[in-house]
Amino acid sequence: MFRESEKQLTAGQKLARGVCRHLNHLNFASLTEFVPTRGLRADVMAIGPKGEFWIIECKSGRADFNSDHKWQGYLEWCDRFFWAVDTDFPLELLPAETGLFLADSHDAEIIRTGKEMPLAATRRKSLSLKFARTAANKLQGILDPGVTALRVL
Repeated sequence: MFRESEKQLTAGQKLARGVCRHLNHLNFASLTEFVPTRGLRADVMAIGPKGEFWIIECKSGRADFNSDHKWQGYLEWCDRFFWAVDTDFPLELLPAETGLFLADSHDAEIIRTGKEMPLAATRRKSLSLKFARTAANKLQGILDPGVTALRVL
């Protein structure tokens, strides 16, 4: 299997890796760079053991956070929304009603969960299908890299 060297990862990718590792310990399955709908790309999207969806946006610093003007658009695509930042991030920038992970490239810790905003059943069903298909396609692309060029979209 292909493993990315830590030196090749951006600061945001390192945070995402730590978050995904922590989510795995919580029995969540996660995908990075998941597109719930056109125009949005979540750094981490995770589905929990009860079918709950979490979106985690990874921010490497003040400038990265200040340039993110789309984060509120994610709220209608998850049951809980979180930020993932490192220990040097100015936490006062983050909205208090959102969840928070402190993370590095090896692990993460949930500092607060934020409020729950349950998805409508129809949205949950369509999102579950898209999550499953995306995960299967990513796995197939890893196992057979040439197959993605053959896929009909």
